[in-house]
Amino acid sequence: MSNLFNHFKKGATVALTLTMSAVLLAGCSGSGGGAAAGGKGLEVDPAEVALPLKETATINGLTSYPVGTESNPNNRTIFKRLEEETNVHVEWRTIQSDQWGDKISLEMANAKTLPEFVFSAGFNDTDLLKYAKQGVIINLEEYIDKYMPNLQKVFEQAPEYRTMCTDADGHIWALPWIEQLGYEKTAIQTIDNMPFINKAWLDFLGLEIPTNVDDFEKVLLAFRDNAADLKKEFNIEGEIIPMSFIINDGGQDPMVLINGFGEGIGDPDKGRHIAVTDDKKVICTATTEGFKKGLAWLHKLNEEGLIDPDAFTQEWSQYVAKGKSGRYGVCFSWDVANIVQISMDDLIAGKGWVPLPMLTADTRNLTPQNGSFTSGFDRGRCVVTAAAQNPALICSWLDKMYDPFQSPQNNWGTYGEDDDFDIFELSTNANGEKMLKHTWLGDASPVEVREAESVNGPLAILDSYYDVYVTCPDDAQYRLDWIKDIYTPDMNSKYVVPNVFMTTDDTKTISNLQADITKRINNAKADWIMNGFTDADWDQLQKDLQDYKLNDYLAIYQHYVDEYYK
Repeated sequence: MSNLFNHFKKGATVALTLTMSAVLLAGCSGSGGGAAAGGKGLEVDPAEVALPLKETATINGLTSYPVGTESNPNNRTIFKRLEEETNVHVEWRTIQSDQWGDKISLEMANAKTLPEFVFSAGFNDTDLLKYAKQGVIINLEEYIDKYMPNLQKVFEQAPEYRTMCTDADGHIWALPWIEQLGYEKTAIQTIDNMPFINKAWLDFLGLEIPTNVDDFEKVLLAFRDNAADLKKEFNIEGEIIPMSFIINDGGQDPMVLINGFGEGIGDPDKGRHIAVTDDKKVICTATTEGFKKGLAWLHKLNEEGLIDPDAFTQEWSQYVAKGKSGRYGVCFSWDVANIVQISMDDLIAGKGWVPLPMLTADTRNLTPQNGSFTSGFDRGRCVVTAAAQNPALICSWLDKMYDPFQSPQNNWGTYGEDDDFDIFELSTNANGEKMLKHTWLGDASPVEVREAESVNGPLAILDSYYDVYVTCPDDAQYRLDWIKDIYTPDMNSKYVVPNVFMTTDDTKTISNLQADITKRINNAKADWIMNGFTDADWDQLQKDLQDYKLNDYLAIYQHYVDEYYK
């Protein structure tokens, strides 16, 4: 056993480098690469890699870490405990999360330094199929069936996730991240860029929460025109900013405001700009009347000095710094506590800041985000590479991440930390079994305290786990309540684009087309909100989208929507 688990020596490294170089140059097929790389591991008796190991083994992995947090994973309490519990030591290399996108492709192309697994890869379908075809990653379905009982149980309880992980050829190339919080139109992912309004300012000025676009504009004008009084009343340093956002930046994008214009579709998918009509037709949101009218309205707000001039160029740190200084009247994020200084007590009580409801314009609607009905899901969260000396052992260790007591810790944080703050305390459920109980976050920013403790990676949290293995996070619960009470009633759309694993050809085509289509739309959004646009500009956008083969782009999605809802 010791020979099996010993970390490979220098000679093996050289041999691996030569082998990987040949594989990368040859660009062998996905099934061939996976089978060739994984053959040895599948011969391992599951008992030999059952945890904890009898002898210490070493594996090596690559992961990311958030800016300003611990850069060495082995210094995090979660990984310290995992090593004690499994007798597996991980030699980590890390990349700061804000540099991940620039560096990970280089890491995957370097045969000399290729890690055995990538823990928080976040690969999209194009990445997975590309690396599979090159033989850089191995297929995992047989390892899951033989060495990963925890993940098997997840797939048994929710079989749709195995389907969503499997490509057209029946292969699973990555281990998923799954986070269930709510279901279908009450799922926490149905709205990402939630709009928030400063209730304290409204109360001071004697204003009501607006419910239509005209009243919303009047509120922003009141924030602008009473800036001096607001600064004095709330001791604000710096200029009052009626509304701020980060254009084209996921949860910080403002396009949720335009849902009421035209057909009432909005722009729920900020990366692909697609939606599904109630007759199951896939459309591009940037071709709709509502998109045009909504952008014209946002430009009007900008002309009136109601939008932060930095909204088109600022990064997260600048956005948060101004928010924490109390300068915003309206902002956008997954959770306003990440942007402004507010306690969870006040949020739950509706003091200080509250969610802004959908605004009525021509109609009133909120189109849910695509893929949200099956909850939080990342198909490409973790991969095992062809450099793996013992894939069976690596998969056995990664399966520990799917233990229902471990997954919540990896996702949110842990207990018994050396510092003054714990995400969890050990408690018991109704049956007297151990359970993770969320501690009160108080004034702390949820994203900051979790980044300091969590490790992310592959994991699964199902709705059935709550109050059995873990309590629902307080900030998730109030967000779920907001969605159920404020937003679900306005979700009139019947369908979303499902989360499907396309074929290699379709994935490649989509990737190539999407690059031009999304760039063109995003540039138009930013430019037109800032500078306005004419009918000729709109017509040119439509022509450009056709030149970029928008119809072919939509036809591929239409095929998968038809198959899914058949």
